[in-house]
Order: sequence, then C-alpha cells, then structure tokens
Amino acid sequence: MEYEDRRTISTPEGVQLALPLAGIGTRFMALAIDLLIGFTVLTLAVLAAGALGDELAASIVAACGLLAVYVGYHVVMEVFGGGRTIGKRAASLQVVSASGAQVGLRASLIRNILRLFEGLLLMYVPAMISVLSTSNNQRLGDLAAGTLVIRDVKPASVVAPSTPFVAAERYASWDVTGIGEDDAHAVRAFLERRADLRPGARRALAAQLAGQLRPRVAGVRAGLDDEAFLEHLAAAKARGKMRESAEDEQ
Repeated sequence: MEYEDRRTISTPEGVQLALPLAGIGTRFMALAIDLLIGFTVLTLAVLAAGALGDELAASIVAACGLLAVYVGYHVVMEVFGGGRTIGKRAASLQVVSASGAQVGLRASLIRNILRLFEGLLLMYVPAMISVLSTSNNQRLGDLAAGTLVIRDVKPASVVAPSTPFVAAERYASWDVTGIGEDDAHAVRAFLERRADLRPGARRALAAQLAGQLRPRVAGVRAGLDDEAFLEHLAAAKARGKMRESAEDEQ
C-alpha cells in the first residue's frame, strides 16, 4: 500500500504535482540505518570517555550522545542535507515541508525533539500508529512540524533533455500572443519536471495543460500530441521573448 499513497500539491506555477509518500516499511529501514550509525559512534565515544576519564565522564557523554543521536544528527542532516539523513538516502527518502519545499530549521527541530518522546521514551509505538492512521503517513512529529516524508523518485539517469530542441519552422506560423507569462511558466515547469512523474500522471497533466492552452494558439497543425504541443509552445514563447529583447536593445 505504501507505494500508492500520494499527496497532491499545487506549485506556484499552478501545476499539480503528486508527492509519493513514504510508508512505514521504508521509514523503519531508514531509521534502523541511522540508529545503527548513531549508536555505534555513541558506544565508541562512551568507551573512550570511560577509558580516559571515569564513570561520571562516560555518563555525561552517554546523555549528550543520546540527544545528538535522536535530535542533533537528524536536524543537521535534514536542514543542510536536503532533507536526507544517511539512512534516508539509503532508503531513497526525503523530509519536506507540507508544501513540498525544503524543510527549515524550526520544522526540523520540532519533529526531531518530539522524536525523543516518540522514539526514546515510547519505542516508536505512537509513531507507527500515527503513520498507519493518518492520510499523509505522518508521525506525531510530522504533524506538529507540518512536514512529510516522501519517496525520492528522481530518475537515476537522464535519457533525454526535458525541453528538446524544436526547429523554428515547426512553429513559425503559430500565434502565441494569447499565452501569458504565467501560462508559459507552467508549461516550462511541466517540461522540466515530467521525467519525475509516473506515466499516467504525466499524460494526465500534459492533457490538462494542452487542453487549456491549445484553443488559445492559432496555427497549430492537427495531429500534434499533447507533450509535443507543449514543447513547441515553450519554444515559440522563448523565441518570441528573445525577439522582443532584441527589439528593445535596438
């Protein structure tokens, strides 16, 4: 089921994007990796403190280390590592804000301070119940901080440019004056992000954009599919903008 859970958001360009939500299985795998790393380092630090100092020094290191493992490490990695700890990178997960933007310091602090109670004190039982029962697969820390954990679906390799070259003669007769800059921005956003979308969502979004914009463009030849139309439209608007800039300079 975790591979079907999605959160749909609207970008500032008016494009609908579906964020694939992380399920409890992949979240547990990422957590296990992070805790293994954290407690390995903590154990070595406590042993070193005990060998170099005394039992009190080892206790202080253990207490500070627990705080670092459960809060400090996650905050640093999420804020400065693009929402990804080492475990989340291994599991292809990412923490983002509810709007899909990068998680900030305040939100990361809130979700990870609550980790102390959810994880250290309550053994992640409330977290598991919350992930399974909420519509966006959020633990209590996510609900309080307004964050999501999503699956990173960036393609491993790019097989073609997002906006392929379109010969000028193919859209030379097009009249794109009815397409505003906001519409052009939405088209460019789709073309840049389409490789990250699942095939069904990609076709549906292309059809939605093309259906709205095609009637406002004169001179479009019949038989041009939705994505090809959007590629031609983006090229036509870009060429028109270059022409306007050249005329202004003159």
